[in-house]
Amino acid sequence: MTGVLPSQSLRRMISDGAITATPDIIDEQIQPASLDLRLGSVAWRVRASFLTGAGATVAQRLEDFAMHKVDLTGGAVLEKGCVYVVPLMEHLALPTGIQAVANAKSSTGRLDLLTRAVTDGGTEFDRIPDGYTGPLYAEICPRSFSVLVRPGMRLNQIRFRAGQARLDDSALRALHAETPLVDSTAVIDDGLGFSVDLQPRTGTLVGYRAKPHTGVIDLDKLAHYDPAEYWEDLRSASGRIILDPGAFYILVSRESVVIPPCYAAEMAPFLAMAGEFRVHYAGFFDPGFGWAEAGGAGSRGVLEVRCHEAPFVLEHGQIVGRLVYERMSERPETLYGSGIASNYQGQGLKLSKHFRAE
Repeated sequence: MTGVLPSQSLRRMISDGAITATPDIIDEQIQPASLDLRLGSVAWRVRASFLTGAGATVAQRLEDFAMHKVDLTGGAVLEKGCVYVVPLMEHLALPTGIQAVANAKSSTGRLDLLTRAVTDGGTEFDRIPDGYTGPLYAEICPRSFSVLVRPGMRLNQIRFRAGQARLDDSALRALHAETPLVDSTAVIDDGLGFSVDLQPRTGTLVGYRAKPHTGVIDLDKLAHYDPAEYWEDLRSASGRIILDPGAFYILVSRESVVIPPCYAAEMAPFLAMAGEFRVHYAGFFDPGFGWAEAGGAGSRGVLEVRCHEAPFVLEHGQIVGRLVYERMSERPETLYGSGIASNYQGQGLKLSKHFRAE
């Protein structure tokens, strides 16, 4: 089978011992096209982010870079601006021909919580080659908010694929002609283009900007925090905003998008030549996202935007990212939003699930 492996294949990999964990993996971790990864019981505060490098282990690198060890058992705060490495509960023994890619979960990205998977011998973040056998670690760097974490929390997820799954532009155009992927003209160029909505149909609220000095966010508390304590409303009557260097924004795509049941997608950052900003951490889009039969009827993409080097003018309808579509090896048993606790089906402009709805 060629393509991204669905939930039923993940269950087979677990039963075959290709994916193991202590304690055992629970059903809630298994998503339509990915597996949630859980934090272990300790974290190491490190001097800097690092890649392990060929022939080395994360444990060896920690001997060089670790500053102190943090016990997460009773809950611990990961401080804004610091870098931590946390062993994950899951362990891989990938068969030949099966590779993996990890990414932050949606709620993780919306908190500006940089979370990347690290492996022994790894030369890239979030990329795990076929045949890899060994532990998994999460590198965590809170950028805007300090967070309270505990063992078992799920901040990132992993997707497995066999062979080449990505759709080229001609295949993507054919899929869009068969099943419209956006509710407007599709801009297809190395993926499906995503543009920003800065002219809402009602009102002037176009997004949120993270406040610089806030309290801790306990990641177990859902619909708990007052958005006004952590975010500034971002408004525009002109369809234009100016991004400030170093600031973090939550915006929304102009397009409503659909991920058909036999496909998955990943948000990729737009090319740097488009401007000094990046849409980042955005993660995976599972089969069924925005799909009408799964309760979606089109869902807009939330954009996590950070500006670099210089102030940058962002205009309504400007392309800021792209969706890369991949084939599933088979249709998942369960779709996003259908029979599972999907937090962002049918979404518009929306903060993470930790904040109360306004």
